[in-house]
Amino acid sequence: MRSRFASLLVVSLVAAWTALAPASAEDRSIVVASTTSTQDSGLFGYLLPLFKAKTGIDVKVVAQGTGQALDTARRGDADVVFVHAKPQEQKFLAEGFGVKRYDVMYNDFVLIGPSSDPAAVKGNDILAAFKAIAAKAAPFVSRGDRSGTHQAELALWKDAGIDITAQRGPWYREIGQGMGAALNTASAMNAYVLSDRGTWISFKNRGDLAIVVEGDTHLFNQYGVMLVNPEKFPHVKKEDGQAFVDWLISPDGQTAIANYKIDGQQLFFPNAKP
Repeated sequence: MRSRFASLLVVSLVAAWTALAPASAEDRSIVVASTTSTQDSGLFGYLLPLFKAKTGIDVKVVAQGTGQALDTARRGDADVVFVHAKPQEQKFLAEGFGVKRYDVMYNDFVLIGPSSDPAAVKGNDILAAFKAIAAKAAPFVSRGDRSGTHQAELALWKDAGIDITAQRGPWYREIGQGMGAALNTASAMNAYVLSDRGTWISFKNRGDLAIVVEGDTHLFNQYGVMLVNPEKFPHVKKEDGQAFVDWLISPDGQTAIANYKIDGQQLFFPNAKP
């Protein structure tokens, strides 16, 4: 009887260990706080399976505006941040929340608007375009979500000599949502909106919208990546998080970013420094 009981105990223990072993093996995962543009453009859908195939590490993305993504990391709720607002990123580092920032890739912002261009802004001068939109009170959709795109938009109003807080009216609509939602709202309203090019290329619900301003140096859009500081948050998955950072800036990761295209159009351009 004792022998049978001991055998059953051993079988039970082995079964329990076997059941737990796969879960432990599959537990290589990290959380990346990133922007809606990297998600809405389809970039992560392309990159992450390549990264997992190479490393076995799952990446769970929290897609938010850059300001919200950095706040998520400030609470210790992410292992890595991958965003596009360099002044905010540098502040994050100076506060001790990040380890080191790396350039990863860039694209550019574009001004989207009705193809009829009621404010007559078409061209490559974004500051003149913003002045004309404000002067004519043409409908304009702002993300209003503290994202990198929202911060870029606010900087453009300022550079155009416009105090948007004081001069805004019913023509200026803040929605507090991501890039895809902002483009959908602009499509429904036939309004102008600032977008990153990657999300615009992948956007399907264009309606009567088109690119009306592009090519201005003010519209450069740099992305950077940082490991969240494990000294501040000991639960940060330092090794696997750093593996993701290292892969993004490696020749393999940079090639993968360059290879991501929609209808033959490249959405992001790698520029990590050796």
